[in-house]
Amino acid sequence: MIPEPATCAQMIQNPPDWEISEGLTGYDFAITRMQNRAAAIREGNAAELVWLVQHPPLYTEGTSAKPEDLQDATRFPTFKAGRGGQWTYHGPGQRVAYVLLDLTQPHGSVPARDVRCFVAGLERWAIETLQEFGIKGEIREGRVGIWVARPGGHEEKIGAIGVRVSRWVTWHGLALNIAPDLSHFSGIVPCGIAEHGVTSLHALGVKAGMEEVDASLQRSWRKIFG
Repeated sequence: MIPEPATCAQMIQNPPDWEISEGLTGYDFAITRMQNRAAAIREGNAAELVWLVQHPPLYTEGTSAKPEDLQDATRFPTFKAGRGGQWTYHGPGQRVAYVLLDLTQPHGSVPARDVRCFVAGLERWAIETLQEFGIKGEIREGRVGIWVARPGGHEEKIGAIGVRVSRWVTWHGLALNIAPDLSHFSGIVPCGIAEHGVTSLHALGVKAGMEEVDASLQRSWRKIFG
């Protein structure tokens, strides 16, 4: 269950830097940059950061990933992500938001040193963003990510969440499907959940571009994180 703002008291905190990278960002580069930025944030030498990227097609392995859930190891490059969670696909048409915050400080409805509230905040951030496009995103007990209910009771995943917190500084974050090639997910069991599929804004009939989604992410961020 997502904690309500009443339980995660509203606080004031300087907003993080926002950066949007053009083109496709290599995954090794992204990991190295996040590690370096997280260390600088921890030492007080850099501002917090929300970094929006797209990656070339690849699969990432979370700390709970099962080897058998990588069903086509030769299809795309694979990377050990170091985040929580299982196997995830990244690729063009998917907006990846890397969130680097100092959790020793409060952020809007997320109090200090509360990882559970931070993850819940990421969930609400995605849900608020989807709502601007007329899509009802939902969470499910025992199933990480953001889900969309389809006619007949079928559910599909539209957003993945995987985080790492190192000495109270967060990295990794949210992946939201805008218009990726959904067939690319077939090389893995996404997040270890075989019985449900994946979807995207475009697959749901919402032809929003990446810039529109980025603007919505920024608006929705302020509602949750201040």
